[in-house]
Amino acid sequence: MGQSWKENHPLYLIVIGAMAWLVPGAGHYLLNEKRRAAVILVAIVLTFLVGLYVGSIGVIDPVNAKPWYAAQVMNSPAVLLLGNHVASAYYLAQDEARRKTHMGVLGGDQPTQAYLVFGRAGEIGQIYTSVAGLLNLLCIVNAIYIAHQRVVQGAHA
Repeated sequence: MGQSWKENHPLYLIVIGAMAWLVPGAGHYLLNEKRRAAVILVAIVLTFLVGLYVGSIGVIDPVNAKPWYAAQVMNSPAVLLLGNHVASAYYLAQDEARRKTHMGVLGGDQPTQAYLVFGRAGEIGQIYTSVAGLLNLLCIVNAIYIAHQRVVQGAHA
């Protein structure tokens, strides 16, 4: 008889954690906690999207806001793609501003970011997206813990 993939305990926990990071709630879904998975998915995705709506895509800033970005990355790998896009746009805007300043067209007080975020809306958007990431981190840890407990209890039964 073939081995269950749950018998390879560390790999099983890594798969649960990776799925929980890829899609919020997917780790709980794999553990047959479908209602909990749905609540996690809706809560985290809506919190993240509200943050993006309030603050724009510029709140995902891997260049100027590294601590906030570290928390935002816990949402999903999709945030890495958004961060890469924002960083690329930032560096293109910097190069364009440097070129124009060198040519004498642009003064030193002109904005050099592609996605400008100002004031309370930007701060609130950054907080919402970061809180969604940290909430997903808690859910990832919870899914791994539940998976570990089930395997340990199954071994003792």
